[in-house]
Amino acid sequence: MAELIAKNPAEPEYHQAVHEVVESLDHFLSEHPKYKHARILERIVEPERIIIFRVPWVDDKGMMRVNRGYRIEMNSAIGPYKGGLRFHPTVNMGILKFLAFEQVFKNSLTTLPMGGGKGGSDFDPKGKSDNEVMHFCQSFMTELHRHIGANTDIPAGDIGVGGREIGYLFGQYKRIANEFTGVLTGKGLNWGGSLIRPEATGYGNVYFAQEMLKTRGEDIKGKTVLVSGSGNVAQFTVEKVNQLGGKVLTLSDSSGYIYDPDGIDNEKLKYVMYLKNNKRGRIKEYADKYGVKYEEGKRPWAEKAQIALPSATQNEINKEEAQLLVSNGCICVSEGANMPSTPEAIEVFLDKGILYGPGKAANAGGVAVSGLEMTQNSMRLNWTAEEVDKRLHLIMQSIHATCCKYGRKSDDYVNYVDGANIGGFVKVADAMMAQGAV
Repeated sequence: MAELIAKNPAEPEYHQAVHEVVESLDHFLSEHPKYKHARILERIVEPERIIIFRVPWVDDKGMMRVNRGYRIEMNSAIGPYKGGLRFHPTVNMGILKFLAFEQVFKNSLTTLPMGGGKGGSDFDPKGKSDNEVMHFCQSFMTELHRHIGANTDIPAGDIGVGGREIGYLFGQYKRIANEFTGVLTGKGLNWGGSLIRPEATGYGNVYFAQEMLKTRGEDIKGKTVLVSGSGNVAQFTVEKVNQLGGKVLTLSDSSGYIYDPDGIDNEKLKYVMYLKNNKRGRIKEYADKYGVKYEEGKRPWAEKAQIALPSATQNEINKEEAQLLVSNGCICVSEGANMPSTPEAIEVFLDKGILYGPGKAANAGGVAVSGLEMTQNSMRLNWTAEEVDKRLHLIMQSIHATCCKYGRKSDDYVNYVDGANIGGFVKVADAMMAQGAV
């Protein structure tokens, strides 16, 4: 860790992500010295390639604007690089390296042949016109296109990159490369997309939570649930919880959170989808419309519920909030976002012995269905929604089984953090060793 921090200064999110994995692997590596001898850990934390580039574009007033673009191609031992693009003002090298590093393990756990990568820009699509977003995406892809390909690196969407942005990016790639190929996932259904892709991360997280609950003879049905965020992941988390008979009490955005004691049913969810996907409004408007509590500038973790599904962003649950969740009767936390719990919060969950599903396992459904989209593109066919959902469910069950295999302790408690880290590591490490010094 000292070596890593010295080599990668001022990247706290990346240090945090690596530290969690190193902690999980410490005992395992002592028992399996072949990985130490091959210096797999030192190799796996170093990206295979980092691409940084200038993105100039013209706004609606005719002014030239400049952003910075990135692509971190982290590891390709088990397949081409795969991971999302994030457009957000907070994007920097440390955040993208953390996300790319997590993606390597997450993709390994899915059972699909995908390496790990991540990219994006400090461009903020909020408040920009469709025309401005298109100009930015076209400039971004003009540089990125030379580094990606259906058998090299397949980006997808992430925060700030939805169907609109993927469309503009794909159109520019097609224009430059003169080929129609599965170079991006999250595409529209009429031009190579997969059914269930928008739903996949939220659905997959709920499936994972359900598997964890089963180990204790519990079920989502009849349980109260806290969800953070109100974007794609949060929306479909609510939808799946409703289908399984649970009751979601909260949603949030960067301004605050709403608490609806009657539950966010399917009719209310339709309004949230309109508010966020079309109107691009704030979650406070939900509170105004339905007359429920709105807490400005706060997160929902002080509310009482049995299940928490953080679905917003990194480090959104701290130690105090974790303690509040546990003392309020929460028995299960499953992460729909990437690394939403701080290390201190995770310690609380593990010390108290509650069911805790880390993001690299619990939210792997999104990239799993991206992998299924790649498969459909290669075969030039489309599976039905039922077929894709069934495959997603099986993948999440398989990820859960892997976590149990590597994370079960002597007292029968499953440490899903260790299980996910070790399970993801072994597959990639074995592939790296088999391929020699690459």
